[in-house]
Amino acid sequence: MSNKLTKNRKKILEKTNKHKKYSLDEASIILKEISFVKFDASVDISIHLNIDTRIPNQMVRGTVQLPHGIGRNVYVLALVTKDKELEAKEAGADYIGLDYIERIKSGWIDIDVIVAMPSVMTQLSSVAKILGPRGLMPNPQMDTVSTNPGNSIKEIKSGKISFKADRYGIIHASIGKVSFNSEYISNNAKAFMNKIIRSKPSSSKGSYIKSIYLSTTMSSSLLVDYKSFINK
Repeated sequence: MSNKLTKNRKKILEKTNKHKKYSLDEASIILKEISFVKFDASVDISIHLNIDTRIPNQMVRGTVQLPHGIGRNVYVLALVTKDKELEAKEAGADYIGLDYIERIKSGWIDIDVIVAMPSVMTQLSSVAKILGPRGLMPNPQMDTVSTNPGNSIKEIKSGKISFKADRYGIIHASIGKVSFNSEYISNNAKAFMNKIIRSKPSSSKGSYIKSIYLSTTMSSSLLVDYKSFINK
């Protein structure tokens, strides 16, 4: 096993250069060549922004529709009123109904996203301390609080993801799978970056994008040239 790991590490070192800035197309191809895990690894993007997240109007967060999805099923809980349950079911929600609030109190949390109607948000106060730290609390800015829950659920199921800068001004997100062809990886990365660029706070001074890295689960990160995303 040790010899195999050493062999794979040698292949990675032969194909990558930590001092080089790769074009997006190059990085999308190389990522597939340096992933040696036996499962379908996620493709992740990490963007370091020149922002101060302690200043409210410099926080960068939002949603973006990835043209090719993320390569896995996203489990959605719909917290909706009775008259909207059928709409949520037809939209593809995996779990539906306000009864799930009690299940969350008991420790159930097998979901990726919660979509809630504004009228039920007050009922979530009892589980806010559970949902908040896990990034599951519905939020209008993330399009997860909606008077049209069916539409929100459809968008999430078809590849809409949310993002938020951490306290260091870094945004992390999964934008696909290694099994995607390199063009799909590149297209998803472009869509994601274009949204980040459009989300630049007006109060952010100087160079907005400090660095962009692409990686897969347990692989080396590749530094990607920002110019690859301009006008693309």
